Amino acid sequence: MTIALHKKRLATAVCLTAIPALALVFQGWVLFVVLALFCSLTLWEFYTMFQPMPGATTIKGLGAAFTFVMLGAFATGEPGYPAMVFLGAFWTAAVLFLLRFSSDSTSSFKPFLVFLAGLIYIPLNFHFLLSFSRHEILLVIGAAAISDTAAFYCGTLWGKKKIWPKVSPKKSWVGSLGGMAACMLATTAFGLSFGTAHICQWLLLGAALNIAAQMGDFFESALKRSLDIKDSGSLLPGHGGLLDRVDSLLLVVPTYGLIRMAHTFF
Repeated sequence: MTIALHKKRLATAVCLTAIPALALVFQGWVLFVVLALFCSLTLWEFYTMFQPMPGATTIKGLGAAFTFVMLGAFATGEPGYPAMVFLGAFWTAAVLFLLRFSSDSTSSFKPFLVFLAGLIYIPLNFHFLLSFSRHEILLVIGAAAISDTAAFYCGTLWGKKKIWPKVSPKKSWVGSLGGMAACMLATTAFGLSFGTAHICQWLLLGAALNIAAQMGDFFESALKRSLDIKDSGSLLPGHGGLLDRVDSLLLVVPTYGLIRMAHTFF
């Protein structure tokens, strides 16, 4: 990788860090708005990956609208509201399919399945952030970022044997283990500084979050290969698209969200 590309990646990383930092400072409605806008942009990018797709513009617009409504439903704390939003999304897709099918019997339901999959993949996974404390948000973002960064540089410097070449040809065992070690150490250091759990629990949490980060990365890699595209988008210089930057975080966030239901770390 050239020095110029490193500089681009660094500049983009700084900008990406500034946005969640702003939301963390204010939280509340600021966090909600920042998260909803970010999810909408990422979801738009996700739908674009599947183009050409019938009704793409309609699906993108509906995706953005349902993202705000869905996150708002979770923010209320009322358990029944998110289910109502998902039912609304499904039946909206069903009605649109019926209208399209009535005028063209060769129409496929696939675009509407993509619409629903996007809502599950991005805003549903990220909704946990609305209930996280500042320390928890920093934890999950840091775990994903450190896992990715350590894996990238360890793999670039020393990686030879590939871990899953059919899914992600560039990722190596050395990179994977380097990311695991870095995530466990960073999670434990952060946890012992700000949390209440035992060191062994922090180490196990770090391992779990790293596995989630790697699986999230592998999933997006497989998705891109199945669609025959290199990057999810071109919005971020040196990084590709938004989805390329948060693929790990998309599984780290719900993983921690589910683990914290069984154990308190802060």
